[in-house]
Amino acid sequence: MYIDTHVHLNADQYDEDIQEVIDRALEAKVSKMVVIGFDRKTIERAMKLAEDYSFIYAVIGWHPVDAIDCTEEDLQWIEELAAHEKVVGIGEMGLDYYWDKSPKDVQQAVFRKQIRLAQKVNLPIIIHNRDATEDVLRILQEEEAYLTGGIMHCFGGSVETARQCIDMNFMISLGGPVTFKNAVKPKEVATEIPLEYLLIETDAPYLAPHPHRGKRNEPALVTLVAEEIARLKGISIEQVARETTNNANNFFRLND
Repeated sequence: MYIDTHVHLNADQYDEDIQEVIDRALEAKVSKMVVIGFDRKTIERAMKLAEDYSFIYAVIGWHPVDAIDCTEEDLQWIEELAAHEKVVGIGEMGLDYYWDKSPKDVQQAVFRKQIRLAQKVNLPIIIHNRDATEDVLRILQEEEAYLTGGIMHCFGGSVETARQCIDMNFMISLGGPVTFKNAVKPKEVATEIPLEYLLIETDAPYLAPHPHRGKRNEPALVTLVAEEIARLKGISIEQVARETTNNANNFFRLND
């Protein structure tokens, strides 16, 4: 069995065939999926999916690209929804310096507020980091994010950075890029970081793994991520599936 720990089944790209996508995931032995909501529309959709399917869970938060649109009312709403039994984390939150829709200071302020919110509701945090590693790590340290712990989603940093994150009580999640032929850092991380700290994800509909790169991604393809990690580590895919599933169940407290 596999768990896709980060998927956007609430995206418009699945409007026409969501049930078929879910069915293919189940056929591929993806037993649980964690759907990420990161603004009003996607949070509402994530909550509905979590309520409609026993094996789907929700993570809710505000994406750094859209931080400029985040209001105190939005954060209050997220805090209220966090009490729902199917909400298992807060995010994706963080910093994105690639896109310039939201100024850096606004992103950082909304990031800090969400870390504090997560601490208040006692849920782990899911981190989005693009071109902002130094500031992400600094803010996580300053806000004592180790208290909740979290996941470095679709991790693309170095082995050294991965170890810094693990020291702060964070898991490392690998997605489709680990299968890309030119993806040096994700492959190094998959090789060097012990399996007990790894999770797998698709980030679907984005970042489809090789040989589907450039096409719409879906949770069934998380098996290709596991396959590549197994190849890099020289272990069986069964072991990767078993251990990453155990990691996800324990991290999100899905066995409680």
